[in-house]
Amino acid sequence: MPIVPALGDPPPSAAIDQTVRALASARVIGLPTDTVYGLAVDPFSIGAADRLFLLKRRPREVDLPVLVADEGQALDLATAVPRSARRLMASFWPGALTLVLPRRSDLRADLGTDEATVGVRCPAHPVPLALCRAQGPIATTSANLHGEPTLTTAAEVDTVFGAALAVVLDGGPCAGAPSTVVDCTGEEPKLLREGRLPWADVLIAAGA
Repeated sequence: MPIVPALGDPPPSAAIDQTVRALASARVIGLPTDTVYGLAVDPFSIGAADRLFLLKRRPREVDLPVLVADEGQALDLATAVPRSARRLMASFWPGALTLVLPRRSDLRADLGTDEATVGVRCPAHPVPLALCRAQGPIATTSANLHGEPTLTTAAEVDTVFGAALAVVLDGGPCAGAPSTVVDCTGEEPKLLREGRLPWADVLIAAGA
């Protein structure tokens, strides 16, 4: 499994093109984010999510969140998005905020067993942003075995997962705090996990 240099803003186009081809082949890839290193697949490619759940040893009941390039990609995955969620996107994206939204009933993405909601985030990192612009939304999870410590370098991802990955994009060390996760399936936002973004700031921006 090659480790491919991906430093830069924008990252090298050859690295992005190689990774897009891997995603289109339903392969699992490793990538840097603004929190920690992640594993990702194209959730619209048949069998890709199965590979990721198996590789991560993650139960299918723990659904995969989705990274997006912008608000438009997020809204394409959801329905009946409340005004408070749109305010939060405008205030904190790109950034460490994951929003759980009502999922479109006809969405053909494999993210796990929950068909009612979808978790979306626009990350503040050039690599996943470039990938999502080129590929579309990608399903992702932290690059570690389920329940084990997170990995912060491409070399660590290579050591743990090796040939199971098509490519690992090396964006340097990544050791940020996890995203704050907010349930926006109703008009009033609800905190699911407080991470880098303080809950008090979320409430102010949402108008709650």
